[in-house]
Amino acid sequence: MSDAALVLVSCGSEEEARTLSRGLVERDLAAGVQRFPITSVYTWKGEVVEDGEWLLVIKTRPDRYPDIEAYVVEHHSYEVPQVIMVPVTGGHAPYLDWIDQHTR
Repeated sequence: MSDAALVLVSCGSEEEARTLSRGLVERDLAAGVQRFPITSVYTWKGEVVEDGEWLLVIKTRPDRYPDIEAYVVEHHSYEVPQVIMVPVTGGHAPYLDWIDQHTR
């Protein structure tokens, strides 16, 4: 079974989410990206904020994380974007192989 990870990134608009997800796939940093509209509640600069956002679920390999983080930070509109990696500890082997094949 191959190594795989999910990287979670939140975006302020659907257009930003679309642009980031396409850029990641076009650069072979991600095998695929899912986009979901979400509502986030968080503390920012001393205020509790509730905003609509878009969540990216990026399918990749752990060794691609540094390049994904660099790409997101460079192209993201947020001062401090969420970019976190979640290791995948199991999954359907052919699907994990697909991730591996498209993120080399």
